[in-house]
Amino acid sequence: MGSAQDESWVDGMIDQLLQARNRKPGTPVDLSVQDATSLCNQAREIFMAQPMLLELGAPIKICGDVHGQYTDLLRLFEYGGFPPEANYLFLGDYVD
Repeated sequence: MGSAQDESWVDGMIDQLLQARNRKPGTPVDLSVQDATSLCNQAREIFMAQPMLLELGAPIKICGDVHGQYTDLLRLFEYGGFPPEANYLFLGDYVD
């Protein structure tokens, strides 16, 4: 990743996923298996390239596990601001 074309594609995917903001919760987002797989693979590359310990700057919003509930994630972003304007730390299963 890193090219302008890759970044443009990712931005398009984010825009497509954010269309769910104005829909009833549970309404599927039209995303192909190929696009979802490619998005996951690119995210994995970014995560794997990061150090195990991240030093995060304030201010930051600390969130628990959203258990895969996409509408809950969107609600958090609506309330606290969308990245990159707002910083988040998701604790995931550490809080369960």
